[in-house]
Amino acid sequence: QVQFVESGGGLVQPGGSLRLSCAASGSPLSIYVMGWHRQAPGKQRDLVAEISSDGSPNYSDSVKGRFTISRDNARNMVYLQMNTLKPEDTAVYYCNGWHLRKGSRYDYWGQGTQVTVSS
Repeated sequence: QVQFVESGGGLVQPGGSLRLSCAASGSPLSIYVMGWHRQAPGKQRDLVAEISSDGSPNYSDSVKGRFTISRDNARNMVYLQMNTLKPEDTAVYYCNGWHLRKGSRYDYWGQGTQVTVSS
């Protein structure tokens, strides 16, 4: 079974940048659609960005133009470059991978990494 481990979170000032990394193990990354989700205190977990196995990205409107998702299947890594960070970006960020098998969707999650945007 695949496992995901996030890293790169931390405290950053508004307007700053962070790069999150997600390392996959136990299964080839190439079979998964990969995404980053975030959850702020008291709120639901929302999709931030997603990238298909062939590298096509999609972004939520709230991060479009500021965040960039990328993947390196050879290294089993997924990244989220976050620029021009805002206080409202503060959340726990989760790496997610999913694939279809016999018509059913299977989701796998990392443990999350905290991102705090504050002066």
